[in-house]
Amino acid sequence: MVIRRLPPSRRRALLAGLGLLAVAAAVAFGVWLQFGERHALDTRYRAGDPAPDRVDIEASVQRVDAAGRELVLRLLVTPRGGLAEAGGISPAETLTLQTAASTRGDLTFPAHGRISTVDVPVTLTAGSITDYPFDAYDAALEFGAVQGGEAVPVRMTLSNNDALFATSVEASEEDGVAVFDLGLERSTSVLIFAVFMMAAMWALAVAVLIGAWFLLSRKKGLTWPALGWMAATLFALAAFRNTAPGAPPIGSLLDYIAFLWAETVIAFCVITVVVMGMRAEARLPESPTPA
Repeated sequence: MVIRRLPPSRRRALLAGLGLLAVAAAVAFGVWLQFGERHALDTRYRAGDPAPDRVDIEASVQRVDAAGRELVLRLLVTPRGGLAEAGGISPAETLTLQTAASTRGDLTFPAHGRISTVDVPVTLTAGSITDYPFDAYDAALEFGAVQGGEAVPVRMTLSNNDALFATSVEASEEDGVAVFDLGLERSTSVLIFAVFMMAAMWALAVAVLIGAWFLLSRKKGLTWPALGWMAATLFALAAFRNTAPGAPPIGSLLDYIAFLWAETVIAFCVITVVVMGMRAEARLPESPTPA
């Protein structure tokens, strides 16, 4: 069977077409991922009693501080029906929101006073930031309401505004109390970027290792451009590592999988090339001095 080779012009056209298809596929995949994360951020979770006389709570996760093991929850409280006056701007009687222990205290809104948004810290449980980028956390949210000394129905809506974290929520209502069991983990974009960082660190370390092997096997001596590139890579990796989303501390999984090993390999290559280069330079004959 005779296999005919394509002419060079058709091969170039075929390669260009395949390249365009690959770029289009990558862009489509990126748009799909972004759409999924946007949909997750737009999702609203609801729990509680939709009675006419109730207290509505709009809650949103503003920021997750994994190092400080807490998240900031922004609350907008609106009394409805007979519990409110002035169209829900203020409660008819003093209103108290009773929260879980992790929310650090109840919230009180005086009667006839305007209710504005308030940020409250919530303690995170489980997980550790040293597992970055695969760390995950839990948070328990419970909100009940008391007005005029009596418990009143609560209806709560929860959303997430922190793009660095993805949430999984279980919402329920227990005896007039809105309950949310919140799970937090790094978003897909953060996870992809962190994995790319680890792969890039190892790729750069291997590139420096190959360059060092070439210099040593050919006995090139002190080749200053190559040494400058190696040293620059050593310090550039530290700056690159500090761009990790969420600013993980030194000692995280990212460091033990890639960063510390890559720095060790590159530093070893630089030192070895310098030492062996000095020995090679010492063996070279001195150039004659012009008369």
